[in-house]
Amino acid sequence: MNPLAGDPTDTVPVIGEAVALDLRVAQLPSRTLALAIDLLVQVPLLIVVLVLTAWASTGLDPALTAALALVGTVAVLVGYPTTVETLSHGRSLGKLAMGLRVVRDDGGPTRFRHALGRALFMIIEFWLTSGALGLIASLVSVQGQRLGDHFEGTLVVNERVTRAAIVAQVSTIPPGLEGWAATLDLSRLPEPAAAQARQLLARWSSLAPDVRERLATTLAGEIAARVTPPPLPGCPPAAYLAAVLGERGRRAYLAGPARAPSSPDARPRPAAPPPQSLVNEPRDPAPPSVPPPGGGFVMPS
Repeated sequence: MNPLAGDPTDTVPVIGEAVALDLRVAQLPSRTLALAIDLLVQVPLLIVVLVLTAWASTGLDPALTAALALVGTVAVLVGYPTTVETLSHGRSLGKLAMGLRVVRDDGGPTRFRHALGRALFMIIEFWLTSGALGLIASLVSVQGQRLGDHFEGTLVVNERVTRAAIVAQVSTIPPGLEGWAATLDLSRLPEPAAAQARQLLARWSSLAPDVRERLATTLAGEIAARVTPPPLPGCPPAAYLAAVLGERGRRAYLAGPARAPSSPDARPRPAAPPPQSLVNEPRDPAPPSVPPPGGGFVMPS
């Protein structure tokens, strides 16, 4: 059973603050329009750089002129989109106009390396093949991912709030843990541990019982060492992780939702409550061949 409400195969993107976002994967037409807008900026910029390079290189050695032209081309085709997407957290000018954003496939924010990898693959997928390779890759991908997205673990989502698709919703705290979760001090909770917990809970039903219990116990122990107060007596590690993430998401949402609704029909939807048996769910015993985890999550007596 998944410690979080919902089917783990129906993955919901989650931002760094553990706030789940009900976002749609961007469709090919909107991505194409976003690319066209980006090209309206990038192509003239490339022409200007090449013209200025040719003008400044008058009388210089042809090899040096070619090197300067190559540097200028790489700066426009790779440096420009990488810089823009890094500084804007996954948005180019075209994506901003179309309400799109690049996120990691687990829903987290992208970093410099993701933007750089996507820009490098764009040279092959678009500039060298006239867009044919990128188009084919997007059409055969269920989530519309091109090769750069596959290699960098990213996807493009539609984050614009509309009547059809909407909104920020907060991770659910297992019943019976709400009062305890409200007292948590989460200031020392490291983001890598929170991200690992989100991924574990999302894949809960697909993992073998002994594997998921071992991972949850270890991860809960790491988080419990940074978060106070300690878990309630008898609280399963998975429920503890869900409560910590849910409380973190609730506070982030109250402090400032990731995307405020723009119409009466675009209100935050409460997440479905998790099964009532979560908190007191019996833990699956590990098979005799698997040793119990040592030094991990310890329930307070």
